[in-house]
Amino acid sequence: MLGEYRIEGRRASEIAASVERAIGAGELQPGEVLPPLRELAVYLEVNPNTVASAYRTLRDRGVIETAGRRGSRVRPRPASTSREALRVVAPPGVRNVADGNPDPTLLPPLEEALAEAAARNTRRPVLYGMPAVDDDLEALARAAFTREGVPESPIAVASGSLDAIERVLAAHLRPGDAVAVEDPGWGSLLDLIPALGLRPVPVGVDDEGPIPERMAAALDGGARAVVVTDRAQNPTGAAISGPRAAELRTLLAGHRGVLLIEDDHGHGIVDLPLHPLSGVTDHWVLVRSTAKAYGPDLRLAALTGDPITIDRVRGRQRLGPGWVSHLIQHAVVHLWRTFAIDPKVVAGAYGARRDALIRALEERGVPARGRSGMNVWVPVPDETGVVARLLHSGWAVAPGARFRMQSPQGIRITVSGLAVDDVAPLADAIAEAIGAGVGEARRYE
Repeated sequence: MLGEYRIEGRRASEIAASVERAIGAGELQPGEVLPPLRELAVYLEVNPNTVASAYRTLRDRGVIETAGRRGSRVRPRPASTSREALRVVAPPGVRNVADGNPDPTLLPPLEEALAEAAARNTRRPVLYGMPAVDDDLEALARAAFTREGVPESPIAVASGSLDAIERVLAAHLRPGDAVAVEDPGWGSLLDLIPALGLRPVPVGVDDEGPIPERMAAALDGGARAVVVTDRAQNPTGAAISGPRAAELRTLLAGHRGVLLIEDDHGHGIVDLPLHPLSGVTDHWVLVRSTAKAYGPDLRLAALTGDPITIDRVRGRQRLGPGWVSHLIQHAVVHLWRTFAIDPKVVAGAYGARRDALIRALEERGVPARGRSGMNVWVPVPDETGVVARLLHSGWAVAPGARFRMQSPQGIRITVSGLAVDDVAPLADAIAEAIGAGVGEARRYE
């Protein structure tokens, strides 16, 4: 039975424990097929319903996955090292255009905001039993969402986009459920989904967002949730346009039971309008992080969504961290009220660098993408070789493997730290590393 390992037990709990022990000991490997239900029942001399119950328990825990007639198999282990580990370390003298960080010079100073938050806490300390969401932050977030066409709904606060997305997925899904995600897409999200015992389903993207035909295939294939990036998509810079939003809303309207999660992490660093999909499904959220516009260490994301989802998120949050620090919430309120950043100026700064690099690459016969945000995506035939050659020529870029599932190879370049004088040398180095000549701009499409 499965080579050297023998599944044991007379009760469902014992059978499930036997399988889990074998997986933990490395005696059952990821992808290994378990015995057919009835075959194992005969072997163990138990009722088939007992084995069915054991397999159901293992599936619910995310230990195994079932695929109909293809049987049950051990799930791939959640990544023990994240996709972030697939980074290139920039040694001394090498320019780092791989880290995905915002330009520190475009971030607002926090001294005044934090001092105001501390003073407010002195006047009115936040104690146990007080509301999790600050009234002023809730009002400002609600007003902003309403102005942009997001349905009137409750507000919650989480410690960043990924924290919010994890809580929303956990509020509705069970291990084994499928989640449609952008491909290429945010590496941390691609790590999170299997870590939750969920199954990522890739959906291709172009400059206007998820491709409707690919999304339709994922939904028709049984995806229980969809995660989309509204603007400044990482790594391609895609932004959902008005016409694309209309197509996706029509598509989602035919799948009202699907959980929709929108990530608007680009708020504050883009000058393209938001075209929300929110409200077209029964359960939905839109998450808005402060990280890119105000600083990665300001760990706060405001989210709005249907009442059931927000209530579940708040309820589960109460049993864990309780709330996001009101000191941080008050600081964000101060930053919003004082217009600490000008989104047009920030978007213009990133856009100028991004567009300059894309133009320079195109002049050298290298196609590149980057409609919004701080990243440029360059399709390449061999990302490992290109990354290595660029490192040798003095540039550290992010390998596409951090962001891809099934999409073609590529590299991501973060333009945040580029100066005007950097663009031509970087474009030269990329073109040389790829080996692309003038007139071959369509070669990798």
